[in-house]
Amino acid sequence: MRTADMHALGDVAAEGLTVLNTLIRGMHAGIAGRVFTSIGPAAKPVEKVHDAIAGTVYDILGAAGHRLPPALSTFVAAGLAFDDDAALDEHPRMAEVIAALNGIYGDELAGRASPLAPPMTLRVSGRPVPLTADAVTAAYPRPTDAVAVFVHGLCQTESSWRRPPRPTAHSEDGPYGERLYNDLGFTPVDIRYNTGLHISTNGRHLDEILTRLLEVWPVPVRRIALIGHSMGGLVIRSACHYGQEQNRRWVRATRQVVCLGSPHLGADLEKGVNVATWAMARVGETRSIAELLNLRSDGIKDLRFGALLDDDWAESDPDEFLRDRCREVPFLPGATYHFVATSAAPRYLGAVLGDHLVRPSSASGRGQRRRVPFPAESGLTLTGLHHFDLLNHPDIYVRLREWLGAS
Repeated sequence: MRTADMHALGDVAAEGLTVLNTLIRGMHAGIAGRVFTSIGPAAKPVEKVHDAIAGTVYDILGAAGHRLPPALSTFVAAGLAFDDDAALDEHPRMAEVIAALNGIYGDELAGRASPLAPPMTLRVSGRPVPLTADAVTAAYPRPTDAVAVFVHGLCQTESSWRRPPRPTAHSEDGPYGERLYNDLGFTPVDIRYNTGLHISTNGRHLDEILTRLLEVWPVPVRRIALIGHSMGGLVIRSACHYGQEQNRRWVRATRQVVCLGSPHLGADLEKGVNVATWAMARVGETRSIAELLNLRSDGIKDLRFGALLDDDWAESDPDEFLRDRCREVPFLPGATYHFVATSAAPRYLGAVLGDHLVRPSSASGRGQRRRVPFPAESGLTLTGLHHFDLLNHPDIYVRLREWLGAS
């Protein structure tokens, strides 16, 4: 662990205690205010004493929460020897914790230039790969002219693609990337990114990375397949839009785009939180809870309606009540697009519940008011699976091999 990471952990702990103190203080004030108001003017003297004492206590707790964790992390960092070459996010377990933190709060961490919010990178065995010819050649010793780029979903890392499949009679070992390399000659490239940033911000970053990757790839790239899970599919579609605007070489080489459980029309959970916070903000006792929930990241809020572009969120209130501002983003003319949708329940109930996070109508882009132009024959809809089963499932791999093999 690096000393800078230790200090960053202290800062995050301080921020968490500050938010908790603010939440409790707000709820206390809302409840007390309603009680004193119900009593009437006779309670004013007691109310003033109460407010003075409570305010002093919360101020002391807030100052302690703000100062103690950074001070403790400084003390620990000074007393221990850290390996400054080993970043915290290179340790598998800690990488998953940081990914979850970034999904919830990563936009704020990035705005503070925290080392806990690293930029989008290629990863091999959990370590970042610099986009130089020597580094890429060393990281990919057996490159091919076909590249499959994998982009994970919210609060995850590239290790999510190595999720073991559910035991079935036809299940095989190995993640999609390894099997595509063996079966079709696609070299798998894993991306890790801060899922708390706007989807369009990550789309622009992915465009830049793929542009540079083709410049330093050891052999000429003839074809590219882009495979995204959940939010990752939206990031890919955003990158395709911005790459097409710049006439990138990687865009012209892209033959397939595959979205696994991506909420193209939005995620119901985020819509539900938007409704709940809007209602709670109008009640004194729960207003602080709404303010806490509204601290969730830009990336999560983009999932409300599947915002892919800067114009979908710029100059708007991110917490406005269920307003869909999203533009439709055309597909790349030279690529074939595919979706995989699933539900964890039988047909009619599954259409409502989806895979617990994304409904089939959103994953397939077939809504009442909006429609994403996936050809009907280019998709796959399954039942009996939850959202994370899509990361490694034999039926999905059969289709991936079919779709990518068609190029």
